[in-house]
Amino acid sequence: MDANQQTRSNPFGMDEACTNCAALCETRKSLVHGYGDVGADFLFVGEMPDAGADETGVPFTGDERGEALQHILGLLGLNNSLPSSDEPELENVFVTYLTRCRHPERPPTDEEITTCEPYLNAEIRMINPEILVPVGERALEAIATEYTTTPADEIKMTDHHATTIRGRGFELVPMADPLEQNESEREAFLDHFESLMDSDYRQTKGRRGR
Repeated sequence: MDANQQTRSNPFGMDEACTNCAALCETRKSLVHGYGDVGADFLFVGEMPDAGADETGVPFTGDERGEALQHILGLLGLNNSLPSSDEPELENVFVTYLTRCRHPERPPTDEEITTCEPYLNAEIRMINPEILVPVGERALEAIATEYTTTPADEIKMTDHHATTIRGRGFELVPMADPLEQNESEREAFLDHFESLMDSDYRQTKGRRGR
């Protein structure tokens, strides 16, 4: 499986007609694989496509939650387009989900997350990021279980939002749901992540305006 950076959308050419979860095939509009820079240091993982991503086929676009995350990425210098863009110009960041299809009436089941796991594992393996960012409690639970030695029940978003957790081959920086964050939580994440970028990656993006 090779990357095709001629496109940010599904650059690894994953199956765009997957039928592994019959119940989701009946409800989805799009099958939403990962999107972004295949050479990224930072990989953000949400739980499932929202209604916006289901429409656009691009993770974290098309609705308020997507715009909230894209706005944060812009403040960090990782998104060079408007938060409302359906095809954001992401640099040094890749965005994806635990599951690739949306059910409008419920979250994904554990079985559906397990079924989609090979897609996520392949993206992580191919990109080999430095930092994994689980977005929301369900993503944190899944990523912590797979990529840390700490029992997942000891890692809670209320305690670990905007902190760094050492993982197996990666560091994790959990992010609370961007649509539900208050201003203090957003500022905490921005400050922590920007400090991490400056110290570990010596980037020279400068301070953001707020």
